[in-house]
Amino acid sequence: MTLEPRHSPIVPSYGTATLADLSSSILASLDPEAPPEQNVLGLAPTQRACLLIVDGLGWELLRAHPAVAPFLSELARNSRPITAGFPATTVTSLGSICTGRPPGQHGMLGYKVLVPGEDILLNALRWDSRVDPRQWQALPTIYERATEAGIAAVHVAQGGFRGTGLTVATMRGASYRPADSMGALAAEGAAAVTENGRAFVTVYHGDLDNTGHIFGVGSDAWYNQLAHVDKLAEQLFSALPSQTCLYVTADHGMVDVGPEDRIDVDEIPELRAGVAVLGGEARARHIYAEAGAAGDVLATWREVLADRAWVMSRDEAIKEGWFGPVDPSLADRIGDVVAAPVGSLAIVATKTEPRESALAGMHGSLTSADQLVPALTSSVL
Repeated sequence: MTLEPRHSPIVPSYGTATLADLSSSILASLDPEAPPEQNVLGLAPTQRACLLIVDGLGWELLRAHPAVAPFLSELARNSRPITAGFPATTVTSLGSICTGRPPGQHGMLGYKVLVPGEDILLNALRWDSRVDPRQWQALPTIYERATEAGIAAVHVAQGGFRGTGLTVATMRGASYRPADSMGALAAEGAAAVTENGRAFVTVYHGDLDNTGHIFGVGSDAWYNQLAHVDKLAEQLFSALPSQTCLYVTADHGMVDVGPEDRIDVDEIPELRAGVAVLGGEARARHIYAEAGAAGDVLATWREVLADRAWVMSRDEAIKEGWFGPVDPSLADRIGDVVAAPVGSLAIVATKTEPRESALAGMHGSLTSADQLVPALTSSVL
């Protein structure tokens, strides 16, 4: 008999308290003509807004280390977390932040997603020249909407990200300002805000996530990097002009995955049976079945994983609201079977995904550690 997971998944609070709701509310706070329903978080009106996105800064991780990050922790004292969205991964969360829409609407549905009708597994971080990013993510971006409302829209991030498929899909419409160090991020972010009367500026920092992946979130390396992130936020805030709101959020949390918490698909023949393509990532799997095999794959994955993962068919995951309201034209991007590990489990594939399978820290699932992210705010009067 298949065991059910003992805990319920944290289904993202789409429409009330997710990353998509945060960015939509920020934009609405900048636009006096925006209807109230667009500002679901009830953010105060402001002339300028700067959103610092710290990749991998989960709410539980921040709250666990107040001495390491005193500036951010002080902001968190009177704050409540929001949910990232599913999968809790950079591609999907940036899609949500940068469109103000849930994953089922913007279609950035995971790290690796099968292109329907094509023999292409799109790695959305690296992209594929055969996939047009403007068609893959066709909704207007938050930057395009800001510009249309007469608000300057700027994105500050590492120069190497400029012009990538992911950037074009999610950040088109923004004026891109490269910044390849933490000092440059703070300076360029503040300058972008200062130079404009009304502005929506996003600043993206990715090194905390990279450090967690390589060394784990329980490592000295991660603690040290968090201290630098705290200083980045403090310096950015101190350089902002009056009538500016600083917001700080993250795209997902992270958990450390030990050797005992790894199920290797490439070592368990049952988990490969009937599977045409294994997508997603270790804590948020899209499983694409061979023709006619979806039912058997679902049953097998449920049996093998038992209470260590929430395993749903595509239709079940959509019905349960994992992706928010799903545009029917995008539904086939979702795996025939979707698996979200419980606790700190990872569903790895050591032969086909050796680099990803070796990571120390991982994310993507529907646990509080993956889903809960900060929504911090502080105003410069």
